[in-house]
Formats: sequence, structure tokens, C-alpha cells
Amino acid sequence: MNESFHPTPQFERDRWRSLDGPWLFGYDDQGLWRQPADVTFDREIQAPFPPESIASGIQDQGFHPVVWYQRHETRQPQDTGERLLLHFGAVDYEAMVWVNGKLVATHRGGHTPFSADITEAVGSKNSFTITVRAEDQPQDLAKPRGKQDWQAEPHGIWYPRTTGIWQTVWLEPVPATRLERLRWGAHLEQWEFSFEASITGPFTDDLSLRVKLSADDGVIAEDRYRLGGAELARRIALSDPGIDDYRNDLLWSPFHPSLIEAEVELLRGDEVIDRVHSYTAMRSVSVADGRFMLNGRAFFLRMVLDQGYWPDSLMAATEADLRRDVELIKRLGFNGARKHQKIENPRWLYWCDVMGLLVWEEMPSPYRFNPDAVQRLVAEWTEAIDRDRSHPCIVVWVPFNESWGVPDLPTNPAHREYVRALYHLTKTLDPSRPVIGNDGWENIATDILGVHDYEEDGSVLLSRYGSPEAIARVLMHVQPGGRALALTDFEFKHHPVVLSEFGGVAFSRSDETGWGYSRVRDAQAFLKKYENLLTGLHKSRPYLAGFCYTQLTDTFQEKNGLLYEDRTPKAEITELSAITRGKRSAMEVEAEPTPDPFGYSKRWSQRRKV
Repeated sequence: MNESFHPTPQFERDRWRSLDGPWLFGYDDQGLWRQPADVTFDREIQAPFPPESIASGIQDQGFHPVVWYQRHETRQPQDTGERLLLHFGAVDYEAMVWVNGKLVATHRGGHTPFSADITEAVGSKNSFTITVRAEDQPQDLAKPRGKQDWQAEPHGIWYPRTTGIWQTVWLEPVPATRLERLRWGAHLEQWEFSFEASITGPFTDDLSLRVKLSADDGVIAEDRYRLGGAELARRIALSDPGIDDYRNDLLWSPFHPSLIEAEVELLRGDEVIDRVHSYTAMRSVSVADGRFMLNGRAFFLRMVLDQGYWPDSLMAATEADLRRDVELIKRLGFNGARKHQKIENPRWLYWCDVMGLLVWEEMPSPYRFNPDAVQRLVAEWTEAIDRDRSHPCIVVWVPFNESWGVPDLPTNPAHREYVRALYHLTKTLDPSRPVIGNDGWENIATDILGVHDYEEDGSVLLSRYGSPEAIARVLMHVQPGGRALALTDFEFKHHPVVLSEFGGVAFSRSDETGWGYSRVRDAQAFLKKYENLLTGLHKSRPYLAGFCYTQLTDTFQEKNGLLYEDRTPKAEITELSAITRGKRSAMEVEAEPTPDPFGYSKRWSQRRKV
């Protein structure tokens, strides 16, 4: 794991220390060990790679419901501070953490972060021991598990499990009174940023916050606020740029991903006692009259479905992996990605912010409906939104996919109310973005009508989505996935329609087996098939709000990616890009006056590198 960049790019302190690397490791298949002193550590693992992966050094994909980690640490000069925090990016699924034998944290949820103040547990010692117990029942269908298989071998559209630590673990010395959380929002109509901060620790009446926003040309706002309590919410207004606002350099978009650097300082009197580096962006997203709107203008979504798996590391990834995937998506001509059944590492969202890639964030599904499954999903989805809502790249929230976890949606009132409740809860937690209640079919509460249609003939796609009348027929009569697109009590009111899954053309190397929704035998046929599918959708553009091709890469037994698992393109990337963009030739794509997102700002590519 590349340790050069801070794990939380919108909440960075200068002093921190990664604990990625070797940890002692042990399996507890019978669940007999209850305390660190009970455990026999008989091997070593390379964290944060899960034990099922090659990169972990273990590569055991059997059923192991309980695993233990241990690491012995020595205080380093950068650890000095009033308090010492221990952070986990993600541990799948239920975690217990001890320091020097003292329980310091518990957490349930495989995709969201948690932290512990370990100051008292460490005490005055120069060395300390961290022990982690992770319980991840392989066949538990009530937990949000996404694409992790519950069978012994990957089958269908499900892949190897990820157990235990799979994102960065790090230490951070902090002051006793400190910043705990920052949230950003943009209000384009008023040219204002919303800013929320939470403070923790002993409070005195001489505390204040200084907020400085900077763009490439220098400081654009600098304010100081007196704190009257542990929370602060303010609007930061900028000068209205006038009629030329759409081309204003401060606006964030895939064509010009302009980010605003933020420095937030907590002061006691005139003394800075805590400092956090962050960023935000000026942009808006909405829907209107059948269109997806970005910055007040209709914007056609050209997205790709991204599963977020790597052959050697499964759901975990290095910094280079995360950055390369965003670069490849952009090079393939897409302006967005639907991260499928996974809450991705914040470092991936950072590169989407920097390079200008729109993101649909989707909650990993459970596969059973019961009160426990409901409570677990709601809790983890709430944590995911809280973690990610300040990222400008995220433009749509998707709590459900294809009725997974609500299999009786058409007939069971409890299932329908659950989808409605998650739709409205998501809008409550973040009213600034569209929400798709259940992507794919059986829509009941949504801002965008997501349709999954794996028809393999582009002319048929054009006949289904090439006019308002055709789309109305599809909604009323056609069931592309064998399921009704809308339930009887759903009222269609000019919702944008996005073909959010289609394609899935399989093309393998000669020595590979696997499947897709259709199959071709060589690279030329692959390009021809891809062009046939995309041509129909580009012709439907006046009536469709966008599309999402399945998928970016081959993923284990699925061989329907535009790239192989190792990220090698299956055809010439400029030709694929030309088809994605709807251009007649690769020459036209190269001549298109789109700024190079990778040259946009060198300082953002190297930002906060240690």
C-alpha cells in the first residue's frame, strides 16, 4: 500500500503515521478466543490486504468467520500530542480493537471508518500492542455484503469474500480540543459555500475558527468565527461572476475540475491549536424536465459500471491502482462511473474529484429482508453518506440495486415502504443530490429512472429509447430484465431516464473461460459490437439522460469488461473512446477541445504528499 497520501483527503492533519504493512495474524474458525491473551498468532499478513487475496501473503479463500490481527508499535516522534487516535478505514464486518489488552473500540459495518482514542490505553509506555478481532460470517445474508459470495466458490455475479482489514490503518496525534468533522456544500445560485464544523474536547469561551479558501489565483475568502458551542454552520459568499458564470474558472465539472483548497484552523485566543487541510468545489446537480443537470445545464451522462475489484488484492487497492482506474475511465471517453455494490476508498473519490469524474455511489446490498438486515443497512448507509457527502464528484446516491434485499417489492408493503423510507432518509441527510430508490427496475421512489436492459442489438435499444413514445411503451409494457420497470403506485413525472446497465459483451483471451451477456471472438468484433450498442444510445440522446456500460474491467468469472482484469484494453483505447463519445473517428476525439484532466493542476496530483 502506498503510504504517501493521507487516507482522508478532505480532513488532513500534517502529522499521522500509517500502520499498513506486516501484522501478526490468526484464524479463529470456532470463535473460541475472546481476549487478545487467548490468541495464537501463527502467521503474518500484509495489511490492509484481506487474507483471501494474493497481496496479503496468505491467499486463503475458505470459510473463516473470525480472524485476529496484532501489531506491536513503538512511539515515534510524530506520535507526540495530547491525545493519540487510532483510525481504521474499513474492517469487514464486525470489529473489536484492544490496545495493551484494553478494549478501545467496537464497530459494525464493513465499508465505513471508525476511530478510537487510545491515549489512556497506551499510557506512559514507549511501546504498545494493538489487537483486532474481525468477525465476518461468510454465509450471513442479512449484512450489507455487496458482491461478496456466500458460497465456497465464486458463482454467477458474485466474487471472492473480503474479510477483516481492507483499508488503511493509521495513528494520529491530536490536541485535546480539536476539530472532529468538516462538511462542505455548494450553492451555485447564490455563489455560496456551506460549511459545517464539529469540535470535540474541553470547551472554553475563547475558541474560534479561521477558514481560508484558495484557488489557483490566490485566496478567495478568509473568515474567522467565534465559537459559541461545539458546532458551527456558516455560509461563505463569493462575488457573483455575472452572466459568464458557466465558464467561470471556479466551477467544477468533468471538463474543468476546479477544486477550492481549504485550510481550517481552531484557535484559542490567537494561538492555533489545531489545523486541518481540506477542499471543496463550486458545482450543482439536479434533475429537470427529463434531464440530468450539472451547474444548471443539461448534461448527458456517459458512465461505466465499476466493480472495484483487483485480481491480486480483491476489494483493497494501492494508491496507484485507484488513480490508474480513474485515468483509464477518463481515457475511455466516459464522464462518470457507477461504483457498483461498494463504498469505495476515499482516495478513489479524491482522484475522481481531481480529474473530474462524476460518481454514482451505491450501497452494498444484503440479500435477506428482516429487521436485523434493515437496521444494519440503514446504519451503514448513514455512515457512508456522512463520510462522502462533501465530495463534489458524487452526484447521485443509490441505496438499492435491482430489488436486492427487497425481493418481494411488488407484493409486500413492508418492502415498498422500506425503499421509500431509504429514499426519503437519503434526501433528508443530503437534499443536494438526486436519489435513485431502486436502480434497475420496480421503481417506486426515485429522482431518476434507472433501467437495466441487456438487449444485444443496438437497433432494438434505439427502438426502445429513441423517442418519448418509445420510452413510455417500455415503461408500461416492456420488461427488459424480466421485471416491471415501475410499480403500479409509481407516478412517472418527466423523470430523467438513464440506461444504467447495458452491454456486458464478453471477449476473452483464448485461454480464458467466463461469461457475459453476449459474446464475441476477436477484438474487431468486440469494437463492432460496442459501436452497434452505443450508436443506438447516442441517437436516443435527446430522450435519454445518459447511459452506464457494463463494465470497466473483467471481474473474475465475468469477462465482459472493456479492459482485462490487469487493466489492459481489449481494443485500441482511442477507438473505444471514440465510440463512447459518439464520434465518427478517433481523430475527432483527439481534436476535441476537452482539457487534459491530468494536466489540470500538478499541485492537486501531489497534494499533501508526505
